[in-house]
Amino acid sequence: MKKIGIMGGTFDPVHLGHITLAEAAYTEAGLDEVIMIPARIQPFKQDRKTASGEDRFRMLALLAGMDDKITVSRYELDNDGVSYTYLTLREMQRRNQEAKLFFICGADSFLKIDTWMNADELLHDYSYIIGSRPGYLDTELADHMKMIHSRYGTESILINNEKLDISSTEIRRRLAGGMPVNELIPPPVERYIREHELYR
Repeated sequence: MKKIGIMGGTFDPVHLGHITLAEAAYTEAGLDEVIMIPARIQPFKQDRKTASGEDRFRMLALLAGMDDKITVSRYELDNDGVSYTYLTLREMQRRNQEAKLFFICGADSFLKIDTWMNADELLHDYSYIIGSRPGYLDTELADHMKMIHSRYGTESILINNEKLDISSTEIRRRLAGGMPVNELIPPPVERYIREHELYR
């Protein structure tokens, strides 16, 4: 059975933390593909201004052009309204009916996932690949994974991704201040940002 990882987010901009998580998920969980899906409007960030969906999609497309493991979907950008994960996973499953879907997320997201919209469906119907992040206790995450499995029967895989303390917020702050970001984002993405004068 084909195994597909689904990775959602604002990706404003995509950075090396996203990339190392996607690549570790691909390798350690034996995935056939990782689909990265930029959100039109994230439920928890509805009041935040972002770069346009088109710019965020194009930055991800540049990344996909460098890495044949990764593809990019416009699904959330092309749909009206808030980008709820359960709706996206439903559609990705409809498009890939013979595949097993794994939602890729960081520890911070997984610790809250049982509070997300339609959490019962999310946790009953799909599997999870969880990357650790700096500042999150391994014991807290392990306990939460056990609780989710006990309550919903959810399969979850904790991967040993490189823990990069990078945030899109910090990248935008640096760009606004004219500071270097070359160690945080891939060169084609940095060129795109500078050519299109994003985050100024």
